Amino acid sequence: MARLPFNLGVGGAMRTGYRYARDHGYDVAIQVDADGQHDPRYIPKLVDALDEHDLVIGARFAGEGGYKVTGPRKWAMRMLSAVLSRLSRTKLTDTTSGHRACNRRLIELLAHWYPAEYLGDTIEVLVRVARSGYKITQIPVAMRPRMAGTPSNSPMKSTIYLGRAGIVLLLALIRT
Repeated sequence: MARLPFNLGVGGAMRTGYRYARDHGYDVAIQVDADGQHDPRYIPKLVDALDEHDLVIGARFAGEGGYKVTGPRKWAMRMLSAVLSRLSRTKLTDTTSGHRACNRRLIELLAHWYPAEYLGDTIEVLVRVARSGYKITQIPVAMRPRMAGTPSNSPMKSTIYLGRAGIVLLLALIRT
């Protein structure tokens, strides 16, 4: 088990997890958000899809479950999915999902490089992975009710999210 002496943020925690997986010889790494919404029964499906792909995203908007997003947050997610689908040459409907699986090849990359910035853990990772030639896919997943944390679904927070998402995508496309 990896332990951190203080809060490193999502990016620092993820990089630590990927380094732990690399250093301990794991062939697969599973990512889930801390809010408890990701259902572990989808993990075998995520892992199975790694037979032909390097990164598998558990997609909330791919036909399973009733997860809904509205307003500016929905617009941002659609814009991100359109751009990242084109970049990865596959249809992606949920590019901000924190429910993911990756194989050993990708663990190696992410152990050395993982962005620490807000939304970098989802958007910038996908830009880098796609541009590096890794194969990406998604599988449909249903979400469980939130068990922890507070949702960021106010109109003001959604508008801020839209702006940040656009900036992060632009910077990721420029940097990688």
